[in-house]
Amino acid sequence: MIEAAMIWNEPNNKSHWDPELDPDWRLFAEMATGAAQAIRAAHPTLPRVLGGISPIDPAFINNLDARGVLNHLDAVAVHGFPLDWNLWQIGEWPAKLDEIRAVTSLPVWVSEVGVSSFGAEEVQAWGVERTAELLVGKAPRIHWYSLYDLPRAWEATTRHREAEGSSYYRHFYMGLLREDGSPKPSLEAFARHAPALGLCQWFHFEDHRLDDAVAWMRRLGVRHLRTGLSWADSFRPNALAWFDRQMAALEEFDVTVTFCFTPEHRGIAPHHTSPPVVPAEFAEFCGAMIRRYASPGTTAAAPG
Repeated sequence: MIEAAMIWNEPNNKSHWDPELDPDWRLFAEMATGAAQAIRAAHPTLPRVLGGISPIDPAFINNLDARGVLNHLDAVAVHGFPLDWNLWQIGEWPAKLDEIRAVTSLPVWVSEVGVSSFGAEEVQAWGVERTAELLVGKAPRIHWYSLYDLPRAWEATTRHREAEGSSYYRHFYMGLLREDGSPKPSLEAFARHAPALGLCQWFHFEDHRLDDAVAWMRRLGVRHLRTGLSWADSFRPNALAWFDRQMAALEEFDVTVTFCFTPEHRGIAPHHTSPPVVPAEFAEFCGAMIRRYASPGTTAAAPG
């Protein structure tokens, strides 16, 4: 069942929100507030979570707080990849959480944390163990990114490719399973910490891995899953049929569903990172998805 609704993904990262179009995040604040209100109107108790921020930046939380956004949320979230992209060491995780706790009383989730196997699969397995040691019991939700490697035929969702250089290819090695579905050493390490560690797995439109993912999550003992429903995908032919199939397949898990990605034809600019021309349209999408997939009265208060 849906246990929480997450509003956007990495809103302070240009791979997911265009800072040139919205340099002070005023438009994001307006959109996020409207979405939170629509979710609350559709479901009286479902926790609403700010999309995980990356980088972890207390000033960004203060900005949204000053714009009134946090008044409509039940939790905030952070993302961290210290062995791959962040300019801090893995042992700093507790301090990074404290930086956000210092500026908000809302619970702080870790909605994406991961280690790539780009350099060595043994490093990833160690990273799972060390992450669990640092974070289990310190955050209400911890979602490991991810179950699968990104297929090499796909593109990573990033606008940092030129700046990342060879680090771009780390995006393709974040999974516990290789692209061919075979397990890495990190899978066994992860299994030792489930269900305290949940998973974040993005399913692309009509993703061929969905049923296999469900089987693996059952085998691993995963309870908490974070995934997404794309506003942009909602305009594809047969979109609702795919959304129905995805959400039915995941019904046995406690799902945090993330709403994000602007349809090109509904953005100020024709890109999924653009603020929408009409923010209320995103709110309408969020409310409609909650009415369709979250039954009021079945969800407890926000973990934390």
